[in-house]
Amino acid sequence: MRETIASAIDLLDWYDANARSLPWRVPPSESKAGARPDPYRVWLSEVMLQQTTVAAVKDYFHRFTMRWPTVAALAAAEDAEVMAEWAGLGYYARARNLLKCARVVVSEHGGTFPTDRETLLTLPGIGPYTAAAIAAFTTQARETVVDGNVERVMARLYDVHTPLPAAKPELTALAAALTPEERPGDYAQAVMDLGATICTPRSPACALCPWGSPCLGRQRGTASDLPKKAPKAEKPTRLGIAYVARRADGAWLLETRPESGLLGGMLGWPGTKWAETTPSEAPPVQAGWHDPGFEVRHTFTHFHLRLALRVANLPLEAEPTEGQFLAKADFRPAALPTVMRKAFDLAQSVLENCR
Repeated sequence: MRETIASAIDLLDWYDANARSLPWRVPPSESKAGARPDPYRVWLSEVMLQQTTVAAVKDYFHRFTMRWPTVAALAAAEDAEVMAEWAGLGYYARARNLLKCARVVVSEHGGTFPTDRETLLTLPGIGPYTAAAIAAFTTQARETVVDGNVERVMARLYDVHTPLPAAKPELTALAAALTPEERPGDYAQAVMDLGATICTPRSPACALCPWGSPCLGRQRGTASDLPKKAPKAEKPTRLGIAYVARRADGAWLLETRPESGLLGGMLGWPGTKWAETTPSEAPPVQAGWHDPGFEVRHTFTHFHLRLALRVANLPLEAEPTEGQFLAKADFRPAALPTVMRKAFDLAQSVLENCR
């Protein structure tokens, strides 16, 4: 283990004066007086923040907590309503696990959200990071909470040049060694805030950093280059077709995607499978499909997607073999996942011209 070169007290003093104001967090002044945040709100924020930024999450968090203020309220919600509110945040398996977890908390824990790490790890969708975060933030348990911000701070503080993800165990051990016995939950949030506001990926503000003096990366002029990351494999491209159709009464032909897989449980346009070559599957209904010459481009975690568009205006008697019609009054484009909303935006003007 490398020698501990920084003081948690220095960072906590900085945090007390500079903590971000976040809707799921208790301010440090209240935390020092014994106040603790609602575990439900902490859990909800941590699930939303996976692979997403605070700026992107705040509005979603506000809408969710206004509509479902308790875990019991969320557990009782309709799946489709929750998926629609989640639309745009991406990584839709998180939303499915959100519902599963809420229902387990209600059915097996009496609606009281657990706060100990071991019990949290038994809940759907909660892994080691989220369990540690909930336990630390809600009870000040001495847990090691390591996200991307913490990895970056530790890599620079200790001048660690091993590329990620191979460096994760070493960076976690370094973070654990620095975690204090007093206010460990506040300390964990302090490191995150430091990474988000001072020790940023580009142009870190070392002159403002409470750990600027002991930071080995700053001393050696390597901070801006850390953490190192192993080269990413080139993402493959998959192709497919999306069929966007509107019936004469304004209803839209949509399908609910299977629960498993990408965009599981979300509304979307009927279409082909996504493959290395454009599939030749039949359209969902016989119609005069128009090829506008547009394609939707979207990038998922592991591949790029290119969807060719086919659009059609359908008669009232149309009988699709896939999907079902959703009345115009019940259709909200905002409830579509991003890639499907892109298809809708492109198809709208084409459909008007195809009448």
